[in-house]
Amino acid sequence: MNTTEIDVPAALDGERLDRVVAMVTGVSRAVAASLVDGGSVEVDGNIERSVKMRVSDGTRVRIELPAEDNAGVQPDPSVAVQVAYEDADVVVVDKPPGLVVHPGAGNPTGTLVNGLLARFPEIAEVGDPLRPGIVHRLDKGTSGLLVVARSPAAYGVLVDQLARRSVDRRYTTLVWGRPEPATGVIDAPVGRSARDPTRMTVSSRGRDARTHYRVERVHRSPALVALLDCRLETGRTHQVRVHLAAIHHPVVGDGRYGGKREPIAAPRPLLH
Repeated sequence: MNTTEIDVPAALDGERLDRVVAMVTGVSRAVAASLVDGGSVEVDGNIERSVKMRVSDGTRVRIELPAEDNAGVQPDPSVAVQVAYEDADVVVVDKPPGLVVHPGAGNPTGTLVNGLLARFPEIAEVGDPLRPGIVHRLDKGTSGLLVVARSPAAYGVLVDQLARRSVDRRYTTLVWGRPEPATGVIDAPVGRSARDPTRMTVSSRGRDARTHYRVERVHRSPALVALLDCRLETGRTHQVRVHLAAIHHPVVGDGRYGGKREPIAAPRPLLH
């Protein structure tokens, strides 16, 4: 069995047990419910089988996952890990474009997590066994800094900070056209597309999402494009890309959301 333990952060005080299990391990709510019902979850040392139980700030939750769930996540020293900062609790990685963060459908190996396990084997015991140490992600084509937890204590603190939205997350991106006004907030819920489940879209059925943007520079040759500074209040999947496409200024090079066009032949979404 693979065991994950966490002290419930203040931001999750009052949440249902199955939701907390899902957030901590990364499994679906249905799988989280089955884990609780099957006696694989302990609350303050006692097995808890009620998914509707509300947890409190500071409650100790222990989750056991079947060993086979982690069978495919192996160390791979061939995956280069560019470290921008490290201490006993966290590692800040400079993720290059083209590198997938953790194993998943279509990417069972060769991910950042495989490289991290080779260099920092202790993270195998931190957080979700399927994506150990990972508290937030960047898309495959996006470059930038990624914070990874090296200890359970750091994992709990980072999850709490992300839930309370106290982490400042910024992106620099090049978009088609010139957004007007030059500064603004895109406040629109983001959810999975009903037509294509691999795409996200602005939808009333989605989760709340807010992106602040500011035009830093405008270029008129070889095409009208603008360099933006974006700050996220929330961290939904593909949020920046979806929001900018929704206001008709998609990220240059982003073929999935309408940003791959001439005369700029970008090999990937220009988002960092």
